[in-house]
Amino acid sequence: MKYQLAVIGGGPAGLAAALSARDNGLERIAIIERDNALGGILNQCIHNGFGLTRFKEELTGPEYAGRFIDMLAGKGIDVFLDTMVLQVTADKQVHCVSPNDGYRVLEAESIVLAMGCRERTRGAIGIPGDRPSGVFTAGTAQRYLNLEGYMCGKRVLILGSGDIGLIMARRLTLEGAKVLACVEVMPYSGGLTRNIVQCLNDFDIPLYLSHTVTEVRAEHGRVSGVTVSKVDENRVPIPGSEMDFDCDTLLLSVGLIPENELTRGMDIPIDPRTNGAIVYENMETLMPGVFACGNVVHVHDLVDFVSAESERAGAAAAKYVLEGENTATAVEIMNGEGVSYTVPQRVRPGNDAINVFFRVRKNYGRAQIEVCSNGESIATFKRERMAPGEMENIRLKGELLQGVSGPITVSVMEA
Repeated sequence: MKYQLAVIGGGPAGLAAALSARDNGLERIAIIERDNALGGILNQCIHNGFGLTRFKEELTGPEYAGRFIDMLAGKGIDVFLDTMVLQVTADKQVHCVSPNDGYRVLEAESIVLAMGCRERTRGAIGIPGDRPSGVFTAGTAQRYLNLEGYMCGKRVLILGSGDIGLIMARRLTLEGAKVLACVEVMPYSGGLTRNIVQCLNDFDIPLYLSHTVTEVRAEHGRVSGVTVSKVDENRVPIPGSEMDFDCDTLLLSVGLIPENELTRGMDIPIDPRTNGAIVYENMETLMPGVFACGNVVHVHDLVDFVSAESERAGAAAAKYVLEGENTATAVEIMNGEGVSYTVPQRVRPGNDAINVFFRVRKNYGRAQIEVCSNGESIATFKRERMAPGEMENIRLKGELLQGVSGPITVSVMEA
Protein backbone atom coordinates (compact mmCIF):
# COMPACT_ATOMS: atom_id res chain seq x y z
CA MET A 1 0.00 0.00 0.00
CA LYS A 2 1.32 3.42 -0.94
CA TYR A 3 0.72 6.63 1.00
CA GLN A 4 1.90 10.20 0.78
CA LEU A 5 2.36 10.21 4.56
CA ALA A 6 2.61 7.51 7.22
CA VAL A 7 2.18 8.69 10.81
CA ILE A 8 3.54 6.29 13.41
CA GLY A 9 1.58 6.73 16.62
CA GLY A 10 -2.06 7.64 17.14
CA GLY A 11 -1.74 9.74 20.28
CA PRO A 12 -2.17 13.52 20.43
CA ALA A 13 0.98 14.11 18.35
CA GLY A 14 0.08 11.68 15.60
CA LEU A 15 -3.52 12.84 15.39
CA ALA A 16 -2.57 16.51 15.11
CA ALA A 17 0.15 15.80 12.53
CA ALA A 18 -2.15 13.72 10.31
CA LEU A 19 -4.97 16.27 10.40
CA SER A 20 -2.58 19.12 9.63
CA ALA A 21 -1.09 17.25 6.67
CA ARG A 22 -4.59 16.60 5.34
CA ASP A 23 -5.52 20.28 5.71
CA ASN A 24 -2.35 21.21 3.83
CA GLY A 25 -3.08 19.17 0.75
CA LEU A 26 -2.17 15.52 1.30
CA GLU A 27 -4.86 12.96 0.46
CA ARG A 28 -3.35 9.53 1.12
CA ILE A 29 -2.46 9.42 4.82
CA ALA A 30 -2.16 6.50 7.25
CA ILE A 31 -2.02 6.51 11.04
CA ILE A 32 -0.48 3.39 12.58
CA GLU A 33 -1.25 2.82 16.28
CA ARG A 34 -0.13 -0.16 18.38
CA ASP A 35 -2.99 0.15 20.90
CA ASN A 36 -6.59 -0.84 20.15
CA ALA A 37 -7.82 2.77 20.21
CA LEU A 38 -6.62 6.20 19.16
CA GLY A 39 -5.73 8.79 21.81
CA GLY A 40 -2.53 7.42 23.31
CA ILE A 41 -1.74 8.28 26.92
CA LEU A 42 -4.67 10.73 27.04
CA ASN A 43 -7.12 7.84 27.38
CA GLN A 44 -5.92 7.11 30.91
CA CYS A 45 -5.56 10.76 31.96
CA ILE A 46 -9.10 11.26 33.25
CA HIS A 47 -8.20 14.38 35.26
CA ASN A 48 -8.96 17.83 33.85
CA GLY A 49 -6.56 20.62 32.90
CA PHE A 50 -6.13 19.80 29.20
CA GLY A 51 -7.00 22.14 26.35
CA LEU A 52 -6.78 25.52 28.06
CA THR A 53 -4.43 26.83 25.36
CA ARG A 54 -5.78 24.95 22.35
CA PHE A 55 -9.55 24.97 22.97
CA LYS A 56 -9.81 27.76 25.58
CA GLU A 57 -11.64 25.42 27.95
CA GLU A 58 -10.74 22.79 30.52
CA LEU A 59 -11.03 19.21 29.31
CA THR A 60 -10.10 15.75 30.54
CA GLY A 61 -7.55 13.72 28.59
CA PRO A 62 -10.17 11.53 26.83
CA GLU A 63 -12.20 14.63 25.97
CA TYR A 64 -9.14 16.31 24.45
CA ALA A 65 -8.31 13.21 22.40
CA GLY A 66 -11.96 12.91 21.39
CA ARG A 67 -11.90 16.39 19.83
CA PHE A 68 -9.12 15.30 17.46
CA ILE A 69 -10.62 11.86 16.80
CA ASP A 70 -13.90 13.53 15.82
CA MET A 71 -11.98 15.74 13.38
CA LEU A 72 -10.80 12.60 11.54
CA ALA A 73 -14.35 11.84 10.41
CA GLY A 74 -14.73 12.35 6.68
CA LYS A 75 -11.05 13.18 6.16
CA GLY A 76 -10.27 9.92 4.35
CA ILE A 77 -7.33 9.10 6.64
CA ASP A 78 -6.66 5.36 7.01
CA VAL A 79 -6.22 4.19 10.61
CA PHE A 80 -4.48 0.92 11.48
CA LEU A 81 -5.15 -0.02 15.12
CA ASP A 82 -3.58 -2.83 17.14
CA THR A 83 -0.69 -2.61 14.70
CA MET A 84 2.95 -2.68 15.81
CA VAL A 85 5.60 -1.05 13.63
CA LEU A 86 8.68 -3.26 13.57
CA GLN A 87 10.94 -1.24 11.31
CA VAL A 88 11.04 1.88 9.17
CA THR A 89 13.63 1.83 6.41
CA ALA A 90 15.57 4.73 4.92
CA ASP A 91 13.45 4.51 1.75
CA LYS A 92 10.35 5.08 3.91
CA GLN A 93 8.95 1.56 3.97
CA VAL A 94 7.01 0.85 7.17
CA HIS A 95 7.11 -2.79 8.24
CA CYS A 96 4.29 -3.60 10.66
CA VAL A 97 2.29 -6.50 12.06
CA SER A 98 -1.19 -6.94 13.53
CA PRO A 99 -3.30 -9.90 14.75
CA ASN A 100 -5.91 -9.42 12.00
CA ASP A 101 -3.78 -8.46 9.00
CA GLY A 102 -0.50 -10.18 9.80
CA TYR A 103 2.74 -8.78 8.39
CA ARG A 104 2.50 -5.95 5.90
CA VAL A 105 4.68 -3.24 4.39
CA LEU A 106 3.37 0.28 3.80
CA GLU A 107 5.24 2.57 1.40
CA ALA A 108 5.24 6.30 2.08
CA GLU A 109 6.65 9.45 0.54
CA SER A 110 7.09 11.01 3.99
CA ILE A 111 7.04 9.81 7.60
CA VAL A 112 6.01 11.46 10.87
CA LEU A 113 7.43 9.80 13.98
CA ALA A 114 5.00 10.31 16.87
CA MET A 115 5.66 7.34 19.16
CA GLY A 116 5.59 9.31 22.41
CA CYS A 117 7.66 8.33 25.44
CA ARG A 118 7.92 5.68 28.16
CA GLU A 119 8.65 5.76 31.87
CA ARG A 120 11.94 5.06 33.56
CA THR A 121 11.73 1.92 35.67
CA ARG A 122 13.33 0.75 38.90
CA GLY A 123 16.11 -0.92 36.95
CA ALA A 124 17.01 2.37 35.27
CA ILE A 125 17.72 4.12 38.57
CA GLY A 126 19.09 1.23 40.62
CA ILE A 127 17.03 1.30 43.83
CA PRO A 128 18.61 -1.08 46.37
CA GLY A 129 16.71 -3.60 48.46
CA ASP A 130 14.29 -6.47 47.88
CA ARG A 131 12.49 -6.90 44.56
CA PRO A 132 8.89 -7.65 45.59
CA SER A 133 5.52 -6.96 44.01
CA GLY A 134 4.07 -3.54 44.79
CA VAL A 135 6.61 -1.45 42.85
CA PHE A 136 4.95 0.30 39.91
CA THR A 137 5.70 3.16 37.60
CA ALA A 138 3.14 5.92 38.12
CA GLY A 139 1.78 5.59 34.59
CA THR A 140 1.23 1.86 34.99
CA ALA A 141 -0.68 2.47 38.23
CA GLN A 142 -2.70 5.15 36.42
CA ARG A 143 -3.65 2.72 33.65
CA TYR A 144 -4.59 -0.01 36.14
CA LEU A 145 -6.83 2.36 38.09
CA ASN A 146 -8.38 4.54 35.39
CA LEU A 147 -8.79 2.05 32.55
CA GLU A 148 -8.89 -1.37 34.19
CA GLY A 149 -10.33 -0.60 37.62
CA TYR A 150 -7.57 -2.02 39.83
CA MET A 151 -6.11 -0.30 42.92
CA CYS A 152 -2.36 -0.79 43.14
CA GLY A 153 -2.20 -0.47 46.94
CA LYS A 154 -3.53 1.08 50.12
CA ARG A 155 -0.46 2.75 51.67
CA VAL A 156 1.65 4.39 49.02
CA LEU A 157 4.99 6.19 48.82
CA ILE A 158 5.87 8.05 45.60
CA LEU A 159 9.47 8.47 44.45
CA GLY A 160 9.90 11.38 42.06
CA SER A 161 7.83 14.51 41.60
CA GLY A 162 7.06 14.30 37.89
CA ASP A 163 3.56 15.31 36.87
CA ILE A 164 2.22 11.75 36.56
CA GLY A 165 3.36 10.95 40.09
CA LEU A 166 1.82 14.12 41.48
CA ILE A 167 -1.47 13.47 39.73
CA MET A 168 -1.51 9.87 41.00
CA ALA A 169 -0.97 11.12 44.56
CA ARG A 170 -4.29 12.93 44.29
CA ARG A 171 -6.02 10.16 42.36
CA LEU A 172 -5.09 7.45 44.86
CA THR A 173 -6.12 9.66 47.77
CA LEU A 174 -9.52 10.23 46.21
CA GLU A 175 -9.92 6.46 45.80
CA GLY A 176 -9.23 5.87 49.49
CA ALA A 177 -5.53 5.07 49.61
CA LYS A 178 -3.15 6.76 52.05
CA VAL A 179 -0.34 8.51 50.20
CA LEU A 180 2.38 8.91 52.83
CA ALA A 181 4.74 11.25 50.97
CA CYS A 182 6.28 12.25 47.68
CA VAL A 183 10.09 12.04 47.66
CA GLU A 184 12.31 13.93 45.18
CA VAL A 185 16.09 13.51 44.84
CA MET A 186 16.56 16.97 43.33
CA PRO A 187 16.30 20.20 45.37
CA TYR A 188 13.31 21.22 43.24
CA SER A 189 10.19 19.53 41.92
CA GLY A 190 10.10 18.03 38.46
CA GLY A 191 6.42 18.82 37.94
CA LEU A 192 4.24 21.80 37.23
CA THR A 193 3.64 24.20 40.12
CA ARG A 194 -0.11 23.83 39.70
CA ASN A 195 0.20 20.08 40.26
CA ILE A 196 2.26 20.59 43.42
CA VAL A 197 -0.51 22.81 44.77
CA GLN A 198 -3.54 20.85 43.60
CA CYS A 199 -2.26 17.31 44.09
CA LEU A 200 -0.01 17.54 47.17
CA ASN A 201 -0.69 20.73 49.14
CA ASP A 202 -4.47 20.49 48.85
CA PHE A 203 -4.36 16.97 50.32
CA ASP A 204 -1.66 17.58 52.96
CA ILE A 205 0.75 15.17 51.28
CA PRO A 206 4.33 16.09 52.23
CA LEU A 207 7.00 16.64 49.57
CA TYR A 208 10.56 15.82 50.65
CA LEU A 209 13.08 17.50 48.34
CA SER A 210 16.71 16.29 48.25
CA HIS A 211 15.59 12.84 49.45
CA THR A 212 15.59 9.43 47.82
CA VAL A 213 14.69 5.79 48.50
CA THR A 214 17.63 3.84 49.89
CA GLU A 215 15.95 0.53 50.73
CA VAL A 216 12.85 -1.43 49.80
CA ARG A 217 11.72 -4.09 52.29
CA ALA A 218 9.33 -6.96 51.69
CA GLU A 219 7.22 -9.52 53.51
CA HIS A 220 5.65 -12.51 51.76
CA GLY A 221 6.73 -11.17 48.39
CA ARG A 222 5.04 -7.75 48.76
CA VAL A 223 6.46 -4.33 49.66
CA SER A 224 6.22 -3.87 53.43
CA GLY A 225 8.29 -0.74 53.95
CA VAL A 226 10.62 1.78 52.37
CA THR A 227 13.57 3.70 53.81
CA VAL A 228 14.12 7.27 52.60
CA SER A 229 17.34 9.21 53.15
CA LYS A 230 18.34 12.83 52.66
CA VAL A 231 20.99 13.39 49.97
CA ASP A 232 23.81 15.91 49.72
CA GLU A 233 24.56 18.24 46.81
CA ASN A 234 26.04 15.28 44.89
CA ARG A 235 22.88 13.23 45.48
CA VAL A 236 24.70 10.86 47.83
CA PRO A 237 22.61 9.60 50.79
CA ILE A 238 23.57 11.14 54.14
CA PRO A 239 24.05 8.56 56.93
CA GLY A 240 21.79 9.15 59.90
CA SER A 241 19.08 10.92 57.90
CA GLU A 242 16.96 7.81 57.28
CA MET A 243 13.15 7.82 57.60
CA ASP A 244 11.14 4.58 57.52
CA PHE A 245 7.71 4.40 55.90
CA ASP A 246 5.32 1.52 56.51
CA CYS A 247 3.75 1.02 53.08
CA ASP A 248 2.60 -1.67 50.66
CA THR A 249 3.27 0.19 47.41
CA LEU A 250 6.08 2.24 45.89
CA LEU A 251 5.24 4.34 42.82
CA LEU A 252 8.05 5.60 40.59
CA SER A 253 7.74 8.94 38.82
CA VAL A 254 11.39 9.30 37.91
CA GLY A 255 11.34 10.61 34.37
CA LEU A 256 10.24 9.86 30.84
CA ILE A 257 12.29 8.64 27.90
CA PRO A 258 11.36 9.37 24.26
CA GLU A 259 10.44 6.12 22.47
CA ASN A 260 13.09 6.24 19.75
CA GLU A 261 13.98 2.64 18.88
CA LEU A 262 12.53 3.10 15.38
CA THR A 263 14.38 6.40 15.00
CA ARG A 264 17.70 4.81 15.91
CA GLY A 265 16.96 1.93 13.55
CA MET A 266 16.84 4.46 10.72
CA ASP A 267 20.22 5.90 11.80
CA ILE A 268 18.65 9.30 12.40
CA PRO A 269 20.94 11.37 14.69
CA ILE A 270 19.73 11.61 18.30
CA ASP A 271 20.36 14.54 20.63
CA PRO A 272 21.87 13.12 23.87
CA ARG A 273 20.36 16.03 25.83
CA THR A 274 16.76 15.16 24.92
CA ASN A 275 17.10 11.51 23.85
CA GLY A 276 15.02 12.58 20.85
CA ALA A 277 15.85 13.18 17.21
CA ILE A 278 17.70 16.35 16.20
CA VAL A 279 15.17 18.44 14.28
CA TYR A 280 14.93 21.57 12.16
CA GLU A 281 12.50 24.41 12.85
CA ASN A 282 9.76 22.56 10.91
CA MET A 283 10.31 19.34 12.94
CA GLU A 284 12.12 17.57 10.10
CA THR A 285 14.84 15.22 11.28
CA LEU A 286 18.25 15.10 9.63
CA MET A 287 16.81 12.47 7.26
CA PRO A 288 14.92 14.34 4.50
CA GLY A 289 11.19 13.63 4.49
CA VAL A 290 11.15 12.13 7.98
CA PHE A 291 9.63 14.34 10.69
CA ALA A 292 9.24 13.88 14.44
CA CYS A 293 6.96 15.60 16.94
CA GLY A 294 5.63 15.45 20.47
CA ASN A 295 7.21 13.50 23.31
CA VAL A 296 9.30 11.39 20.94
CA VAL A 297 11.38 14.56 20.35
CA HIS A 298 11.41 15.99 23.88
CA VAL A 299 9.16 15.52 26.89
CA HIS A 300 6.44 18.17 27.05
CA ASP A 301 4.48 19.26 30.10
CA LEU A 302 1.31 20.38 28.25
CA VAL A 303 -0.47 18.47 25.51
CA ASP A 304 -1.49 21.79 23.92
CA PHE A 305 2.18 22.33 23.02
CA VAL A 306 2.37 18.79 21.62
CA SER A 307 -0.56 19.50 19.31
CA ALA A 308 0.87 22.79 18.06
CA GLU A 309 4.29 21.27 17.42
CA SER A 310 2.74 18.28 15.64
CA GLU A 311 0.60 20.45 13.40
CA ARG A 312 3.81 22.14 12.33
CA ALA A 313 5.33 18.73 11.53
CA GLY A 314 2.27 17.64 9.54
CA ALA A 315 2.23 20.86 7.49
CA ALA A 316 5.95 20.49 6.79
CA ALA A 317 5.49 16.87 5.68
CA ALA A 318 2.81 18.01 3.26
CA LYS A 319 5.10 20.73 1.90
CA TYR A 320 7.91 18.17 1.46
CA VAL A 321 5.69 15.85 -0.56
CA LEU A 322 4.13 18.58 -2.69
CA GLU A 323 7.13 20.89 -3.19
CA GLY A 324 10.23 18.81 -2.53
CA GLU A 325 13.16 18.95 -0.12
CA ASN A 326 14.24 22.16 1.62
CA THR A 327 17.97 22.54 0.86
CA ALA A 328 18.53 25.90 2.59
CA THR A 329 21.63 26.22 4.78
CA ALA A 330 20.95 25.69 8.48
CA VAL A 331 22.59 27.07 11.59
CA GLU A 332 22.79 25.30 14.93
CA ILE A 333 20.86 26.33 18.06
CA MET A 334 22.73 25.45 21.26
CA ASN A 335 22.02 25.63 24.97
CA GLY A 336 24.09 28.14 26.90
CA GLU A 337 24.35 29.02 30.59
CA GLY A 338 21.41 27.76 32.66
CA VAL A 339 19.72 25.91 29.77
CA SER A 340 19.66 22.11 29.50
CA TYR A 341 18.57 21.74 25.85
CA THR A 342 16.88 23.51 22.94
CA VAL A 343 14.36 22.30 20.35
CA PRO A 344 14.81 22.77 17.45
CA GLN A 345 18.54 22.14 17.29
CA ARG A 346 18.85 23.40 13.70
CA VAL A 347 17.20 26.36 12.00
CA ARG A 348 17.05 27.40 8.36
CA PRO A 349 16.63 31.19 8.50
CA GLY A 350 13.67 32.47 6.52
CA ASN A 351 10.80 34.92 6.73
CA ASP A 352 8.78 32.97 9.27
CA ALA A 353 9.08 33.35 13.04
CA ILE A 354 10.52 30.35 14.88
CA ASN A 355 9.48 28.94 18.25
CA VAL A 356 12.35 27.67 20.41
CA PHE A 357 11.53 25.41 23.36
CA PHE A 358 13.92 24.74 26.23
CA ARG A 359 14.18 23.90 29.93
CA VAL A 360 16.27 25.60 32.57
CA ARG A 361 18.67 23.76 34.88
CA LYS A 362 17.45 25.24 38.17
CA ASN A 363 14.75 27.44 39.69
CA TYR A 364 14.98 31.12 38.72
CA GLY A 365 13.23 34.17 40.08
CA ARG A 366 13.32 37.25 37.90
CA ALA A 367 15.58 36.38 34.98
CA GLN A 368 16.55 37.26 31.43
CA ILE A 369 16.78 34.95 28.45
CA GLU A 370 19.48 36.02 26.02
CA VAL A 371 19.82 34.80 22.44
CA CYS A 372 23.27 35.33 20.90
CA SER A 373 25.03 34.62 17.63
CA ASN A 374 28.73 35.15 16.91
CA GLY A 375 29.12 36.71 20.33
CA GLU A 376 26.42 39.34 19.79
CA SER A 377 22.99 39.50 21.39
CA ILE A 378 20.17 39.30 18.83
CA ALA A 379 17.19 39.07 21.24
CA THR A 380 16.35 39.17 24.96
CA PHE A 381 13.27 38.04 26.86
CA LYS A 382 12.33 38.67 30.49
CA ARG A 383 10.71 36.19 32.87
CA GLU A 384 9.40 36.61 36.41
CA ARG A 385 10.14 32.97 37.26
CA MET A 386 11.29 29.76 35.62
CA ALA A 387 11.55 26.16 36.83
CA PRO A 388 13.00 22.93 35.37
CA GLY A 389 9.58 21.27 35.50
CA GLU A 390 8.02 23.86 33.19
CA MET A 391 9.02 24.08 29.54
CA GLU A 392 9.90 27.54 28.26
CA ASN A 393 9.12 28.94 24.82
CA ILE A 394 10.53 31.97 23.01
CA ARG A 395 9.57 33.22 19.56
CA LEU A 396 12.30 34.53 17.27
CA LYS A 397 11.09 36.80 14.50
CA GLY A 398 12.15 35.93 10.97
CA GLU A 399 13.92 39.25 10.40
CA LEU A 400 16.12 38.61 13.46
CA LEU A 401 17.51 35.49 11.83
CA GLN A 402 18.08 36.83 8.31
CA GLY A 403 21.67 37.90 8.88
CA VAL A 404 22.64 35.04 11.21
CA SER A 405 25.40 32.80 9.89
CA GLY A 406 26.93 31.29 13.00
CA PRO A 407 25.52 29.13 15.82
CA ILE A 408 22.73 30.58 17.97
CA THR A 409 23.02 30.20 21.75
CA VAL A 410 20.15 30.46 24.25
CA SER A 411 21.24 31.36 27.80
CA VAL A 412 19.56 32.40 31.07
CA MET A 413 20.90 34.76 33.71
CA GLU A 414 19.51 36.23 36.90
CA ALA A 415 18.06 39.71 36.39
